[in-house]
Amino acid sequence: MIDKIAWLHLVDGRILSTRSRGKEVYYLPGGKRDPGETDAETLVREIREELTVAITEPTIAPAGVFEAQADGKASGVLVRMTCFTAEYTGTLAASSEIEEIAWLGYADRERVSAVDKIIFDHLREAGQLK
Repeated sequence: MIDKIAWLHLVDGRILSTRSRGKEVYYLPGGKRDPGETDAETLVREIREELTVAITEPTIAPAGVFEAQADGKASGVLVRMTCFTAEYTGTLAASSEIEEIAWLGYADRERVSAVDKIIFDHLREAGQLK
């Protein structure tokens, strides 16, 4: 099981997604926790590293836990994505390993990872993703 933390940031029915250098698939921003980190600490660090913005910690709220086959891994290796919403300060910009930031709608579902597809379905059913 691969344990990851992700930021669900929706604006006008679209969700913020990222594409890493050399990859074709889009992923929700976030990543794996460092040893001893809490979910909130992981979220704050990963979003700062990937998107150069500061998550406003008091606004962090749980948004669900989703599991699916991990992309590019052997069959049976799952990824568990613990998702949070949060406000931020700063200007979104791709940094470090991120090549592109994109605002995706439900029509872009086939361009995202397996676990993100489940999240897209959940957000569509909740009326949050157009």
